[in-house]
Amino acid sequence: MSKTFNKLSRPYLIWLIVLALLPVGVMFGLAFVKTEGVSFDTFYFSLESFELITEKSTITAFINSLFYALVTTVLCAVIGYFVAYRLFKSNLNNKLLILTVLILPMWSNLLLRTEALGNIMEHNNILTDILSNIGINFSIGIKGSPLAVIIGMVFTYLPFMILPIYTALEKIPYALEEAALDLGLTNIRKFWKVIFPLSLKGLTSGSIMVFLPTLSGFAIPQILGKGNIVLIGNIIEESFRNMNYNFGSLIAIIILVFILGSLLIINKMDKEGETLI
Repeated sequence: MSKTFNKLSRPYLIWLIVLALLPVGVMFGLAFVKTEGVSFDTFYFSLESFELITEKSTITAFINSLFYALVTTVLCAVIGYFVAYRLFKSNLNNKLLILTVLILPMWSNLLLRTEALGNIMEHNNILTDILSNIGINFSIGIKGSPLAVIIGMVFTYLPFMILPIYTALEKIPYALEEAALDLGLTNIRKFWKVIFPLSLKGLTSGSIMVFLPTLSGFAIPQILGKGNIVLIGNIIEESFRNMNYNFGSLIAIIILVFILGSLLIINKMDKEGETLI
Protein backbone atom coordinates (compact mmCIF):
# COMPACT_ATOMS: atom_id res chain seq x y z
CA MET A 1 0.00 0.00 0.00
CA SER A 2 2.83 2.40 0.87
CA LYS A 3 4.46 1.75 -2.51
CA THR A 4 1.19 2.63 -4.23
CA PHE A 5 0.96 5.92 -2.36
CA ASN A 6 4.60 6.65 -3.19
CA LYS A 7 3.84 6.23 -6.89
CA LEU A 8 0.77 8.45 -6.63
CA SER A 9 2.80 11.18 -4.94
CA ARG A 10 5.44 11.33 -7.68
CA PRO A 11 3.51 13.75 -9.95
CA TYR A 12 3.07 16.07 -6.97
CA LEU A 13 6.80 15.91 -6.17
CA ILE A 14 7.69 16.67 -9.78
CA TRP A 15 5.20 19.56 -9.78
CA LEU A 16 6.68 20.88 -6.51
CA ILE A 17 10.26 20.71 -7.78
CA VAL A 18 9.55 22.32 -11.15
CA LEU A 19 7.18 25.08 -10.03
CA ALA A 20 8.41 25.80 -6.49
CA LEU A 21 11.90 24.61 -5.60
CA LEU A 22 13.53 25.24 -8.98
CA PRO A 23 12.34 28.90 -9.23
CA VAL A 24 13.52 29.53 -5.67
CA GLY A 25 16.93 28.09 -6.55
CA VAL A 26 17.12 30.30 -9.64
CA MET A 27 16.20 33.41 -7.62
CA PHE A 28 18.81 32.53 -5.00
CA GLY A 29 21.46 32.26 -7.73
CA LEU A 30 20.38 35.51 -9.38
CA ALA A 31 20.81 37.36 -6.08
CA PHE A 32 24.59 36.81 -6.31
CA VAL A 33 25.14 37.66 -9.96
CA LYS A 34 24.80 40.66 -12.24
CA THR A 35 23.39 40.44 -15.73
CA GLU A 36 21.91 42.68 -18.36
CA GLY A 37 18.35 41.48 -18.96
CA VAL A 38 18.13 37.77 -19.73
CA SER A 39 21.46 37.47 -21.52
CA PHE A 40 23.65 34.65 -20.24
CA ASP A 41 26.73 36.20 -21.85
CA THR A 42 26.88 39.02 -19.32
CA PHE A 43 26.61 36.88 -16.17
CA TYR A 44 29.22 37.66 -13.51
CA PHE A 45 29.42 37.41 -9.74
CA SER A 46 28.34 40.58 -7.96
CA LEU A 47 27.09 41.74 -4.56
CA GLU A 48 25.65 44.94 -5.97
CA SER A 49 22.12 43.82 -5.10
CA PHE A 50 23.04 43.71 -1.41
CA GLU A 51 24.21 47.32 -1.58
CA LEU A 52 20.86 48.40 -3.04
CA ILE A 53 19.06 47.09 0.05
CA THR A 54 20.48 49.97 2.08
CA GLU A 55 19.02 52.60 -0.26
CA LYS A 56 16.50 54.97 1.28
CA SER A 57 13.68 53.91 -1.07
CA THR A 58 14.13 50.23 -0.20
CA ILE A 59 14.26 50.87 3.55
CA THR A 60 11.16 53.07 3.29
CA ALA A 61 9.34 50.31 1.39
CA PHE A 62 10.28 47.79 4.10
CA ILE A 63 9.03 50.12 6.83
CA ASN A 64 5.81 50.80 4.93
CA SER A 65 5.25 47.09 4.41
CA LEU A 66 5.73 46.30 8.10
CA PHE A 67 3.46 49.19 9.14
CA TYR A 68 0.60 48.33 6.79
CA ALA A 69 0.93 44.61 7.49
CA LEU A 70 0.79 45.17 11.26
CA VAL A 71 -2.15 47.60 11.08
CA THR A 72 -4.07 45.26 8.78
CA THR A 73 -3.33 42.25 10.98
CA VAL A 74 -4.46 44.03 14.16
CA LEU A 75 -7.68 45.27 12.53
CA CYS A 76 -8.41 41.84 11.05
CA ALA A 77 -7.72 40.23 14.44
CA VAL A 78 -10.16 42.52 16.26
CA ILE A 79 -12.91 42.39 13.62
CA GLY A 80 -12.31 38.73 12.79
CA TYR A 81 -12.43 37.58 16.40
CA PHE A 82 -15.63 39.54 17.03
CA VAL A 83 -17.33 38.05 13.96
CA ALA A 84 -16.08 34.50 14.66
CA TYR A 85 -17.10 34.67 18.32
CA ARG A 86 -20.56 36.05 17.57
CA LEU A 87 -21.10 33.32 14.99
CA PHE A 88 -19.78 30.70 17.42
CA LYS A 89 -22.19 31.82 20.16
CA SER A 90 -25.18 32.29 17.88
CA ASN A 91 -28.05 29.83 17.70
CA LEU A 92 -28.10 29.77 13.93
CA ASN A 93 -28.62 26.40 12.32
CA ASN A 94 -26.75 27.28 9.14
CA LYS A 95 -23.40 28.46 10.47
CA LEU A 96 -21.61 26.70 7.63
CA LEU A 97 -23.68 28.72 5.16
CA ILE A 98 -22.69 31.95 6.91
CA LEU A 99 -19.01 30.96 6.73
CA THR A 100 -19.42 30.19 3.05
CA VAL A 101 -20.87 33.65 2.45
CA LEU A 102 -17.91 35.18 4.30
CA ILE A 103 -15.36 33.44 2.09
CA LEU A 104 -17.26 33.98 -1.18
CA PRO A 105 -15.16 37.07 -2.10
CA MET A 106 -12.04 34.86 -1.95
CA TRP A 107 -13.40 32.82 -4.86
CA SER A 108 -13.27 35.81 -7.21
CA ASN A 109 -10.19 37.33 -8.81
CA LEU A 110 -8.19 39.57 -6.48
CA LEU A 111 -7.56 42.20 -9.14
CA LEU A 112 -11.26 42.41 -10.04
CA ARG A 113 -12.23 42.81 -6.39
CA THR A 114 -9.61 45.49 -5.85
CA GLU A 115 -10.57 47.39 -8.98
CA ALA A 116 -14.24 47.28 -7.97
CA LEU A 117 -13.39 48.53 -4.48
CA GLY A 118 -11.21 51.24 -5.99
CA ASN A 119 -14.10 52.40 -8.15
CA ILE A 120 -16.28 52.80 -5.07
CA MET A 121 -13.53 54.89 -3.46
CA GLU A 122 -13.46 57.39 -6.34
CA HIS A 123 -15.26 60.74 -6.10
CA ASN A 124 -17.67 59.70 -8.84
CA ASN A 125 -18.82 56.10 -8.71
CA ILE A 126 -21.92 53.96 -8.97
CA LEU A 127 -22.94 54.65 -5.35
CA THR A 128 -22.73 58.42 -5.73
CA ASP A 129 -24.77 58.18 -8.96
CA ILE A 130 -27.49 56.20 -7.21
CA LEU A 131 -27.58 58.55 -4.22
CA SER A 132 -27.61 61.64 -6.43
CA ASN A 133 -30.67 60.33 -8.23
CA ILE A 134 -32.59 60.36 -4.95
CA GLY A 135 -31.33 63.80 -3.96
CA ILE A 136 -28.41 62.84 -1.70
CA ASN A 137 -25.01 64.32 -2.48
CA PHE A 138 -22.33 62.04 -1.07
CA SER A 139 -18.75 61.49 -2.15
CA ILE A 140 -15.99 59.33 -0.71
CA GLY A 141 -12.89 60.13 -2.75
CA ILE A 142 -10.31 58.35 -0.61
CA LYS A 143 -8.59 56.41 -3.40
CA GLY A 144 -4.87 57.10 -3.36
CA SER A 145 -4.74 57.55 0.42
CA PRO A 146 -3.32 55.24 3.13
CA LEU A 147 -6.86 54.69 4.43
CA ALA A 148 -7.89 53.25 1.06
CA VAL A 149 -5.01 50.78 1.11
CA ILE A 150 -5.77 49.63 4.66
CA ILE A 151 -9.49 49.21 3.88
CA GLY A 152 -8.61 47.20 0.79
CA MET A 153 -6.24 44.91 2.71
CA VAL A 154 -8.71 44.33 5.54
CA PHE A 155 -11.54 43.68 3.07
CA THR A 156 -9.38 41.19 1.15
CA TYR A 157 -7.75 39.23 3.96
CA LEU A 158 -10.38 39.30 6.73
CA PRO A 159 -11.72 35.80 5.82
CA PHE A 160 -8.22 34.41 6.44
CA MET A 161 -8.61 35.55 10.04
CA ILE A 162 -12.21 34.55 10.65
CA LEU A 163 -11.98 30.92 9.56
CA PRO A 164 -9.06 29.73 11.76
CA ILE A 165 -10.45 31.59 14.80
CA TYR A 166 -13.89 30.08 14.30
CA THR A 167 -12.36 26.62 13.86
CA ALA A 168 -10.43 27.00 17.12
CA LEU A 169 -13.56 28.17 18.96
CA GLU A 170 -15.57 25.24 17.65
CA LYS A 171 -13.03 22.81 19.11
CA ILE A 172 -13.40 24.13 22.67
CA PRO A 173 -15.44 21.59 24.69
CA TYR A 174 -18.61 23.14 26.08
CA ALA A 175 -17.99 21.24 29.33
CA LEU A 176 -15.10 23.60 30.07
CA GLU A 177 -17.41 26.59 29.84
CA GLU A 178 -19.95 24.93 32.14
CA ALA A 179 -17.21 24.09 34.64
CA ALA A 180 -16.00 27.70 34.62
CA LEU A 181 -19.51 28.95 35.37
CA ASP A 182 -19.95 26.33 38.09
CA LEU A 183 -16.75 27.60 39.72
CA GLY A 184 -18.27 31.07 39.98
CA LEU A 185 -16.73 32.84 36.99
CA THR A 186 -18.78 35.52 35.25
CA ASN A 187 -19.26 35.35 31.51
CA ILE A 188 -16.57 37.99 30.97
CA ARG A 189 -14.04 36.20 33.20
CA LYS A 190 -14.97 32.91 31.60
CA PHE A 191 -14.11 34.39 28.21
CA TRP A 192 -10.71 35.70 29.31
CA LYS A 193 -9.81 32.71 31.50
CA VAL A 194 -11.07 29.86 29.31
CA ILE A 195 -12.24 30.71 25.80
CA PHE A 196 -9.67 33.27 24.73
CA PRO A 197 -6.57 31.29 25.82
CA LEU A 198 -7.86 28.15 24.10
CA SER A 199 -8.56 30.07 20.88
CA LEU A 200 -5.12 31.70 20.71
CA LYS A 201 -3.95 28.97 18.35
CA GLY A 202 -6.49 30.05 15.75
CA LEU A 203 -5.75 33.72 16.34
CA THR A 204 -2.03 33.11 15.82
CA SER A 205 -2.58 31.12 12.64
CA GLY A 206 -4.97 33.75 11.28
CA SER A 207 -2.59 36.60 12.14
CA ILE A 208 0.26 34.97 10.26
CA MET A 209 -1.97 34.16 7.30
CA VAL A 210 -2.98 37.83 7.10
CA PHE A 211 0.43 39.31 7.87
CA LEU A 212 2.36 37.44 5.16
CA PRO A 213 0.34 38.40 2.06
CA THR A 214 -0.05 42.01 3.23
CA LEU A 215 3.71 42.19 3.80
CA SER A 216 4.61 41.02 0.30
CA GLY A 217 1.59 42.09 -1.79
CA PHE A 218 1.76 44.79 -4.45
CA ALA A 219 -1.59 44.82 -6.29
CA ILE A 220 -3.68 46.46 -3.55
CA PRO A 221 -1.29 49.36 -2.77
CA GLN A 222 -0.69 49.88 -6.48
CA ILE A 223 -4.40 50.07 -7.38
CA LEU A 224 -5.95 51.63 -4.28
CA GLY A 225 -2.92 53.76 -3.43
CA LYS A 226 -2.49 54.96 -7.04
CA GLY A 227 1.23 54.34 -6.69
CA ASN A 228 1.55 56.89 -3.88
CA ILE A 229 2.30 54.18 -1.31
CA VAL A 230 5.20 51.88 -2.13
CA LEU A 231 5.52 48.56 -0.31
CA ILE A 232 8.26 45.99 -0.68
CA GLY A 233 6.06 43.99 -3.04
CA ASN A 234 5.97 46.99 -5.38
CA ILE A 235 9.78 47.15 -5.32
CA ILE A 236 9.97 43.46 -6.31
CA GLU A 237 7.37 43.91 -9.07
CA GLU A 238 9.13 46.99 -10.43
CA SER A 239 12.53 45.27 -10.33
CA PHE A 240 11.34 42.31 -12.38
CA ARG A 241 9.38 44.55 -14.75
CA ASN A 242 12.55 46.59 -15.40
CA MET A 243 14.52 43.34 -15.81
CA ASN A 244 16.57 44.01 -12.68
CA TYR A 245 16.21 40.35 -11.76
CA ASN A 246 19.16 40.37 -9.34
CA PHE A 247 17.76 42.92 -6.92
CA GLY A 248 14.20 41.61 -7.25
CA SER A 249 15.35 38.06 -6.55
CA LEU A 250 17.29 39.11 -3.46
CA ILE A 251 14.29 40.88 -1.90
CA ALA A 252 12.03 37.96 -2.83
CA ILE A 253 14.40 35.58 -1.03
CA ILE A 254 14.33 37.81 2.07
CA ILE A 255 10.52 37.78 2.04
CA LEU A 256 10.63 34.00 1.59
CA VAL A 257 12.71 33.71 4.77
CA PHE A 258 9.96 35.62 6.62
CA ILE A 259 7.37 33.24 5.19
CA LEU A 260 9.29 30.09 6.14
CA GLY A 261 9.86 31.43 9.65
CA SER A 262 6.16 32.14 10.00
CA LEU A 263 5.29 28.65 8.80
CA LEU A 264 7.57 27.23 11.48
CA ILE A 265 5.65 29.25 14.08
CA ILE A 266 2.34 27.91 12.74
CA ASN A 267 3.74 24.37 12.87
CA LYS A 268 4.71 24.79 16.52
CA MET A 269 1.38 26.41 17.46
CA ASP A 270 -0.79 24.02 15.44
CA LYS A 271 1.04 20.78 14.70
CA GLU A 272 -2.13 19.02 13.55
CA GLY A 273 -3.06 21.83 11.14
CA GLU A 274 -6.52 22.06 12.71
CA THR A 275 -6.97 25.80 12.36
CA LEU A 276 -5.49 26.31 8.89
CA ILE A 277 -7.79 27.07 6.00
